[in-house]
Amino acid sequence: MNPSSRVAPQPGQESVWDYPRPPRIEQSEKHLEIMFGGMLIVDTRHAWRILETSHPPVYYIPQDDIRMDFLTPAKLQTFCEWKGMASYWNLTVSVKTSGHAAWSYPNPVDAYLALKDHLAFYPGKMDECRVNGEVVMAQSGDFYGGWITHDIVGPFKG
Repeated sequence: MNPSSRVAPQPGQESVWDYPRPPRIEQSEKHLEIMFGGMLIVDTRHAWRILETSHPPVYYIPQDDIRMDFLTPAKLQTFCEWKGMASYWNLTVSVKTSGHAAWSYPNPVDAYLALKDHLAFYPGKMDECRVNGEVVMAQSGDFYGGWITHDIVGPFKG
């Protein structure tokens, strides 16, 4: 990926190439909804947004705004150089399951302490994710969980 192929943002848009490294964390009051298996499993206006160079935003949602009764801890863990050790979650609604559908940082490093008790979801593993009513496009690749909307321009890593 070459930042020289950066898409110039129009008014009201953000370029992922203007996001910082290390990632910035900021509160978001955008209305986020996630549908899976015919159920609304997330409905919030209280998320945190992580912004990192070349990545679309990743939203971390408080567990109080998630139907946690549909989620079970998975055995997978990974390490993020910025946030610490990540734990993964499986999602099951009725007979439909999505493995490693979400992740969290149970004990994030101090700079990202706000992410404790929050989960991020892979939009490509959900039936539908929405930001202020707009259906999200998933960031390419199995490892990345960015949410792409009309106001985010790339090119994107993945």
